[in-house]
Amino acid sequence: MEDKRITKTKKSLKHAMIEMLAGEDFEHISITELCRKADVSRITFYSHYSDKYALLDDIFNDMLRIGMEDYYRRQEENNPSRKLAAGYVNMLDCILDLYYARFDFFQYTNPEKNPYLASRLYSIILEMVELHTDHLQRRLRLKYSPKKIAGFVCYGMLGFVNESHEEDTPLEDIKQEARVLLTDLLKSGILTEHEK
Repeated sequence: MEDKRITKTKKSLKHAMIEMLAGEDFEHISITELCRKADVSRITFYSHYSDKYALLDDIFNDMLRIGMEDYYRRQEENNPSRKLAAGYVNMLDCILDLYYARFDFFQYTNPEKNPYLASRLYSIILEMVELHTDHLQRRLRLKYSPKKIAGFVCYGMLGFVNESHEEDTPLEDIKQEARVLLTDLLKSGILTEHEK
């Protein structure tokens, strides 16, 4: 367990980073300004992080931990029989819920303004979906590798959500429509040889 002072310092740095992203893109945020905003010395910053990328990775790792905890909870509650479509819907729901619950941070993951943040977000979502798919491979005969399936699901759902935003679709409608689309796709048998 981390010392409370260390936890407080890291929390201050993370909060300062998120606040600074409101005014400038990630590449232009300096450690000096970040430390000033967080009221932390540069020496203290470097005792916890090697650079601003490490700090950002720590923020994303917090999000990944929260998302995975939510996913496992949803699987226990909503999918004890581990059905294929229900598992992916649980994954989709936990990703969307986390994204919108922490929109204060995720709003800065636009690939045009902050390509590193966008890339990191995508890699974490891909990792979550690939982990889920890898677990499925232990009991189902998948037609494609977990990496290919995760890429297909992630790019498809990301595109669907982005286009829904462009059309000003309300959030609850986006979630419901994405669930239906994903469930219909998965129930079509497109990913598996046969279900056990």
